[in-house]
Amino acid sequence: MKSPRAQRASRYRRDMGKSVKDLVAAANAVVPRISVDDAKRKIEAGALVVDVRDAAEVEKSGKIAGAVHIPRGMVEFRADADTPYYDKNFAKDKAVVLYCASGGRAALSGQALKEMGYDEVYNLGGFGDWAESGGAVEKG
Repeated sequence: MKSPRAQRASRYRRDMGKSVKDLVAAANAVVPRISVDDAKRKIEAGALVVDVRDAAEVEKSGKIAGAVHIPRGMVEFRADADTPYYDKNFAKDKAVVLYCASGGRAALSGQALKEMGYDEVYNLGGFGDWAESGGAVEKG
């Protein structure tokens, strides 16, 4: 059992930490959210589209046609040319459009890419918005 002092110190660290809501808000402040129409224009101009949802989500609903599926936990590794996991679709001079189910994971991924030197990074938000607007979807 922890001493009262250790319990207070633990509670203090926990209370001072950031929540997921805080982290996503900070990411949204640096990664612009774009509309489906804006995303379509960027894709037509050659942007890389990245689906950061989990494999089960992609398997269930499909993904934006032409998108690269990279789960949230691997984005930084796939975007860094110095790792063995690097995906050659990434280039720092190429626009990147990210999406997930609702925009939170896309925002966090976008913030990481910006910190890695990717300048033109956008958050499309959720896959459902794309699909409901009639955007092209690939299954399987």
